[in-house]
Amino acid sequence: MAPTSEEEDAEVASGEAVDALLAVVSEVSALPEIRGPLSRMCCDLARRVKLLLPLFDELRDDPDSIGLTELRSLESLCATIVEAKDALRLVNEGSKIYQVLRREKFERLFLKVTESIEKALDAINLDRLNISIEVKEQTELVQAQLHRARGSMESHDLLSRDLNLALHENHTDPIVLKRISEKLQLKNKSDIMKESLSLHEMVTSSDGELDVSVEQMSSLLKKLKDCVLENSGSASIETTASFAKHIPPVIPDDFRCPISLELMKDPVIVSTGQTYERSYIQKWLESGHKTCPKTQQPLTHSTLTPNFVLKSLIAQWCDANGIELPQKQGSFQDNKLGNSSDCNHSGIAILLRKMVKGNQEEQRAAAGELRLLAKRNADNRICIAEAGAIPLLIQLLSSTDPRTQEHAVTALLNLSINEDNKSLIVKANALPKIVEVLESESMEARENAAAALFSLSVIDQNKILIGEAGAIPVLINLLCRGSPRGKKDAATALFNLCLYQGNKVIAVKAGIVGHLRRMLVDATGGMVDEALAILTILASSQEGKVAITNSELIPLLLKLMKTGSARVRENAAALLFSLCNGDELQLRAVKGLGAEEALKDLSETGTERAKRKAGSLLGLIHQITEVSGGDSSAKL
Repeated sequence: MAPTSEEEDAEVASGEAVDALLAVVSEVSALPEIRGPLSRMCCDLARRVKLLLPLFDELRDDPDSIGLTELRSLESLCATIVEAKDALRLVNEGSKIYQVLRREKFERLFLKVTESIEKALDAINLDRLNISIEVKEQTELVQAQLHRARGSMESHDLLSRDLNLALHENHTDPIVLKRISEKLQLKNKSDIMKESLSLHEMVTSSDGELDVSVEQMSSLLKKLKDCVLENSGSASIETTASFAKHIPPVIPDDFRCPISLELMKDPVIVSTGQTYERSYIQKWLESGHKTCPKTQQPLTHSTLTPNFVLKSLIAQWCDANGIELPQKQGSFQDNKLGNSSDCNHSGIAILLRKMVKGNQEEQRAAAGELRLLAKRNADNRICIAEAGAIPLLIQLLSSTDPRTQEHAVTALLNLSINEDNKSLIVKANALPKIVEVLESESMEARENAAAALFSLSVIDQNKILIGEAGAIPVLINLLCRGSPRGKKDAATALFNLCLYQGNKVIAVKAGIVGHLRRMLVDATGGMVDEALAILTILASSQEGKVAITNSELIPLLLKLMKTGSARVRENAAALLFSLCNGDELQLRAVKGLGAEEALKDLSETGTERAKRKAGSLLGLIHQITEVSGGDSSAKL
């Protein structure tokens, strides 16, 4: 009996839910190793999430076994794993000192995420799913680990006692400071500088509403810095202090103005990308010069863009070396866009007025500043959107100036990191304009347009809208003819968009399979992994399976299974299984090409997933062999 439309819809929804789970687990796996006071908690959570990968792999191979109840549970599980990913990213990008001073806050966050994942897993009846015994046992093990984790969050009594001593005593025992620095993974100058920047970023973007004392954090960081310098072995504290009175520290070359060779206090960027001290470059321009002093390149405009990142680094360096930075027009914190309060109001308002009423140079510079601000921190993204910048940036996507167009699309990309902004950008009808940028003359604009579409496509409804906006054929063009980074961005966006069934059909009709096949043949292009991943997603649709089968890809997949990297061999086996599962003609073709030897080798030497795929495929081949033998005996 042919499946009904409702059954087909359920199968499609099940496949999309599993694809979404695989995608978010891949994002968790791609996060860098987290060091610091919460490392154990983060590693445990990430490890448990990754242990669920075999479950989702097997469900992707057999979405028919997923009933409506299980589907809802899987969708809930996906949402909780997204929360886990966000929590891990929050810790990875944040201040270690803040995390340990407000450890209870993070423990509550991780406890909530752990409970949510446990609850979502408990709602799934594993007995109703067509999964192997090994995967079922591993999933039950994860459930047990999550249950135990709720009552056994890592103890931090010793670290808390050390911190209390360091925060409330003027002269802290060096041994205590050394223990803290090791526990927080602040062991060298580079670690201290990174922590200082994290603290600075958090303070300047907090709008004065931090739930911990800035003075306490700064005091502790200074003590840890002194401890690290003392233990660096370069010189004793006394010797260093003695020399410091007579020998000033060497100013890093990047901190010097190329014109004056002096330490910059108000660095600005000109159109060539070089940075100068504002007063000196202004004098240069006022003298009638129209070139960059350092590179001699013509300046396309005279607008000066503040270099906030460099200014922050210079301020941190001055503080670390006991140098008082001369101020111009107020301190760094008083700069019009230097702190969160001014940035949220007057600074952004000025930029928006320039975008509306300014000439082309002013619009370009304003879009560039918003691009940098949106990149800096989460609060800026909220404030810029609330100020009404999104519709104005969308208008600039149609600018005839390539640089303005590039700034605008990149600013929207940075703003889209905020989940609420994703919806605002789409509601403002940005998608057709972003698709137009994909065909612009600026490769960087095209790259960032593809990245913006990927960011927006995280929301399932947006996948449909992006496909309807005509993005897929243009992304395929970038995939084939873009820069190396453009190809990667296009592949990422296409993979995510093709999680939606309708977009798979669009991609297949646009000829994506032929292009992906060529990428598999040309391994030097560095796109084999991406091509296999997209093909595997497409193979879950009938249209994709037919197109891939017609492209005579099987001999190439067998070759990749023998000669590729571990990752390539795994993905080639997964794609081959998808093509052959339920298709006797393909199974016989695979057998006829001598696949059994490669599959046996892979089942012994491949990754865990590769072993499972190879084993399953060997089992299917053996089944048709036995059936053929039985039929032959009967005829005889």
